[in-house]
Amino acid sequence: MSVHALKTSKVANLRSKVSAEEWQMRVDLAACYRLMDLYGMSDLIANHISVRVPGEPDAFLINAYGLLYEEITASSLLKIDHEGKILAKPDFGPGLDYGVNRAGFVIHSAIHMAKPDVSCVIHTHTWAGMAVSTMECGLLANTQTSMRFAHISYHDFDGVVLDLAARGGLVTDLGDNNAMILRNHGLLTTGATIPEAFNAMHRLELSCKTQIAAMSCNTRLIDVPADVVEATYQNYQPHVRRPFGLLDWPALLRKLDRLDPSFRD
Repeated sequence: MSVHALKTSKVANLRSKVSAEEWQMRVDLAACYRLMDLYGMSDLIANHISVRVPGEPDAFLINAYGLLYEEITASSLLKIDHEGKILAKPDFGPGLDYGVNRAGFVIHSAIHMAKPDVSCVIHTHTWAGMAVSTMECGLLANTQTSMRFAHISYHDFDGVVLDLAARGGLVTDLGDNNAMILRNHGLLTTGATIPEAFNAMHRLELSCKTQIAAMSCNTRLIDVPADVVEATYQNYQPHVRRPFGLLDWPALLRKLDRLDPSFRD
């Protein structure tokens, strides 16, 4: 167990104080934070992943602003409502009165408020995601993996997302998609479940890395016919396959349990 996990485990366990459904969601969300860090998609204490609280449509769980992703546990997550009021938070100890990142609240509340079918929202500032977010061409549908995002959404940069007025534009630009590139900023994915949102972000990040690697080789890239791209995109849609993450999430949890099971605390 890491030193950080040992420190975080001092947060009182909340399992007996929440519903069984909320506790399971807390465990899965904490796992998602650990996995994001494990796969190189964290940014110190920045960025955020949120999930809607079962049975509480106007509340969601999110990270405390001050913890590294590798430190986050089920009990360390904050519960907030759509107006930013903190509904539940643990005692982090003397001098550690962690709150919610303002930009995180604005981005995540916007989507949770507007899309009741969305349970989980993930936002990242990875080097690959930020690099592609600055490219005029956007994400190229030049690999089987990236063709999954052939109709990805885009949101133009207009400053740090601190104003509630930004909510409308984020939701409008996301549209019916489950992934969006925030231009000159980073990446965002959503899902009906945590596994779905994580799977989308993992594949979107891989698509960005692959594009940068291919473009760096200074050779002409192969263009895939538009009809093949569209057919491949359709093969990734919900009506033709099982939900993303259904098979890999249990395996990922087993991986975390082997490495450090403290996310379950």
